[in-house]
Parts: sequence; C-alpha cells; structure tokens
Amino acid sequence: MSALEPLSVSALNAQIKSLLEATFVEVFFQGEISNFTLHKASGHLYFSLKDSQSSIRCMMFKGNAKSLRFSPENGAQVIIKGALSVYAPRGDYQVICHSLIESGSGSLSAQYEALKKRLESKGYFTNKKPLPPFPKKIALLTSLSGAALQDMKRVASTRWNLTKLVALDTLTQGAQAGGHIARNIAYVDSFFGTDNAFDIIVIGRGGGSMEDLWGFNEEIVAEAIFNARTPIVSAVGHEIDFVISDFVADVRAPTPSACMEIILPDRREWLLRLDEICEQYDKCALESLAKAQRLCDHLLELYQQVSYERTLSFASEQIGQLRALLDSTMAQIWKQKAAVFNAQALQYRQLPLLREREYALQSLAKELQALDPKRLVRENFAQILHNGKPATLASLQPNAEIELCDGQILARARILDFPPTLESSQ
Repeated sequence: MSALEPLSVSALNAQIKSLLEATFVEVFFQGEISNFTLHKASGHLYFSLKDSQSSIRCMMFKGNAKSLRFSPENGAQVIIKGALSVYAPRGDYQVICHSLIESGSGSLSAQYEALKKRLESKGYFTNKKPLPPFPKKIALLTSLSGAALQDMKRVASTRWNLTKLVALDTLTQGAQAGGHIARNIAYVDSFFGTDNAFDIIVIGRGGGSMEDLWGFNEEIVAEAIFNARTPIVSAVGHEIDFVISDFVADVRAPTPSACMEIILPDRREWLLRLDEICEQYDKCALESLAKAQRLCDHLLELYQQVSYERTLSFASEQIGQLRALLDSTMAQIWKQKAAVFNAQALQYRQLPLLREREYALQSLAKELQALDPKRLVRENFAQILHNGKPATLASLQPNAEIELCDGQILARARILDFPPTLESSQ
C-alpha cells in the first residue's frame, strides 16, 4: 500500500481546474466551427473548434457575441482568443472565447495587417512629436462610464495634481466608434495654438476582444491621429493588445493606467530631485564662494606684489633721473668753479703789480692834494648859516646870529659890526 492518501474525484478535479486555468490564462488558436448552437434565451454561443485530428469545446458570452462582425456557422474557419475554463463537477474543460474573427483574406486579422502595412509605407509610423514634460491640460477621449477613465484619474491624482484633465465622452466600441474617435480628435486638436489648447490628447479604453477594439484599427482614426498637431497617446486594452492607433500615435501606452505614469511626472520623485538640487546648489554655492575667496586672495597677493615692484621700479627710475641730474649739475658746478678758480688765479698773479701801481697812485694823489688850491680854501674858510640856511655876509645885519661850519666843526657867533669897506658895499 502507498503511504499517500488517495484524492477524491472532487479534489482531483479542483486541482486540475486550478492548474489549467492558471496555466492557460490566454489562448490564441484557429480551427473550423462545428456543432454551432445559439442559445436564444441567454444569447450565448456554444460550439466546437476542430482540425483534422482533434476538437475542443468553446463558448462565448452574449456581451462578446454582440461585437461580432460576422455570423458564425458550422464550417467557418475562425481565429479565437480566450481562456481555458474547467467545469469541475463533470471534469470537462472548454475555451471561454473573448474574440472570434474569420480567418483568411476577409478576416479582421488580414484587414489589420493590410492596413498596418499600407500606413507604414506612407510614413504614418514615423516623425513622432515629443510629449511636454509638465503638461498643464490633457484631453481624455474615452467612455465616461468606463473603468479606464477612473483608472486614469486615480493614477493622475497620485502622481501630479497640477494637470487639468478634461474627459470627452467618446464611443470606443461598435460600428460607430471609429468615426466618433476621429471627430473628437479633430475637435480637440482645433484648439491648438489658442489659449484653450491641450498639451496632450489621450485615446483609450480597457481591454476586450479584437472586435471590441476594432474602432482603434480603422483608417479614419489613423488619419485623424496623423494629421493632428497636438501630441497623441494611444492607451488601448492590455499590454498584449496592439491596435493601429498604437503605431500612428506619438506614444503607445500598454494600459490606460500606465498612460498616466508615462505622461505625468511623479511629484514624489521631483520632490526628491528638488531636495538633491537644493543640496547641490548649496554645495556649489559654498564651493564657488570658497573658490572666489581663494581667487581674491591670490589676486590681492599679485596686486601687492605688482604694486611693490611698480613702486620699486618707479623709485629706481626716479633715482636714476636724479642721479643723472646730479651728475649734470655737478659737472656745471665744477665747470663754474674751474672758471672762477682760473679767474682768481689770474687775479692772484696780477695782484703784486696792482698793489705796486696802487701805491704809486696813492703817492701821486697825495702830491696832487697838497698842490690843490681848493683844498687850501677849504682848510682856511667856513660856511655861514643863518637860521639853518646858507647866507653871505653881505645879506646879514649887525647883531645877526650865525653859524660857522667847516664840515666837521659847527660854531655859533654874532655879528657885531661890519668893516667900513663892507658897509659901503652894502
């Protein structure tokens, strides 16, 4: 006997269900429809998909069946996208179909590939416009009742609440979806270059079948995106879903939530960056101040050194000029001294002769003075003054007081009388 406890049928089926559904979350395969049944009461579709060797049961709920662009029937070749599901009570498994398209040249897949190739050849997938790093106003083109809008608003509120979000109700599913998306793109883009312009346009919705997302695969939408002047982000479905708008748009976001993470900055990251910038600024400012201080000190030292050198150079130049002037002056002085010396020497050589001649002249002068008749008069006569003025005897009267002056001696006298000869002359 084995030591392992045997499982019950229910337990085994439960383990099989858990394993298969976790492993085959999404399957993508093709085959031929057989045993097709439309359940009229519920609207669900039941059928098998087979090839030459095997078959597998499939079903599609009414919600997905309403998006089909063709009427399934036995013998039709189709492509299915779905998930594996196990019905534990019977141990049966089947594929729950999310999308169902015709295979072959007329299928949606073929249309998708043909349109993608044509648009790529026309250059619709190049020349991407950059997104602004800090958008102020964003237009959200999606269903106002869809979960995608709420997801985008929720993520935006946690990242950057300075951006204004404007939601424009847009059909994102059904036959009219493509035209409605294109018109709303053109409407929002018409504000480009005005005060009411939008920085970014987002077109998006949640996941779904290929039929559900087909509006974003239509050429009219691709034309509207390509002709728009406003940057456009395509955020359609899940990460594995690719639509034509993803390739034409300037940026493709894997999901609506991820779209907000792509186009909006993270305020927490920017707060950290601001802190780092402030720290770097403070550090740079301190380093710049220290560098400037060192430079000032160095320049001051150079200035002082140059100032000393200039002062010494100027003083040396002045000394040189003064020395040249002194030499010139001394030369002139020596020249003048030499002239004076020569003159004095000549004078000293002639001095004995001059003295001899002077003595001879003095001897002659004495002889002349002794023979001078005027000297004899000066030595025997005196000048008469009356009342301090020169006078003659003829002009005076008896008893007049007079003064006699010979130039050295002054004598006073009175006239007593005149001789008879003098009186007769008066």
